[in-house]
Amino acid sequence: MSELLVDFITSLDGYASGEGWPGFWGLEGPEYLAWLGEQPEATYLMGANTYRLMSGFAAGEVPKGQDEFRPEEEASVDELTQASKVVFSSSLEEPLTWANSTLVRDDAVEAVRAMKSSGSGLLSTIGSLSLCRSLLRAGLVDRFRVVMFPVITGATGEERIYDGYPDVALEMIEHRTFDGRIQLVEYKPRVLEHPPLGGPA
Repeated sequence: MSELLVDFITSLDGYASGEGWPGFWGLEGPEYLAWLGEQPEATYLMGANTYRLMSGFAAGEVPKGQDEFRPEEEASVDELTQASKVVFSSSLEEPLTWANSTLVRDDAVEAVRAMKSSGSGLLSTIGSLSLCRSLLRAGLVDRFRVVMFPVITGATGEERIYDGYPDVALEMIEHRTFDGRIQLVEYKPRVLEHPPLGGPA
């Protein structure tokens, strides 16, 4: 059975990106980049908006506000190009132009449920906030990982991650600090029907 990881890179205040900020908020360091390079092979899951953005980067489109890719950003996009990707969309048309990408028009929750039960290895989301929210609500997420960069993007932050989420209890299974400033926290999530109404009896 496959394992599903929801994987976010965020500012401290829970934004996935910020206008005028480079990738990784310009704060990645050697420990963090080395850890990224050690990650196991995965099949990446995404929606149409993330596909359009990332496939554009792979085709050479530079993020708004930048003149060119930094080497770290270029390496990250190249690795994604080589990986297997599943894109859930009713608006995109086949064939998808980004290498190693498969288009799925079926309901994403049911498709991922089938992928988990019939496959092996790791499934991991990239971006795709609404997809991640739907998979979490459905109880399909095995691990919920957040890497927080030491910046608050209150004025320029875009893509608030947790809006619309259910209440979720999180059991910590991993934590780590990279380069003395970047914080990783990883949890086993459990969606709550309602908040606890009191302490233990």
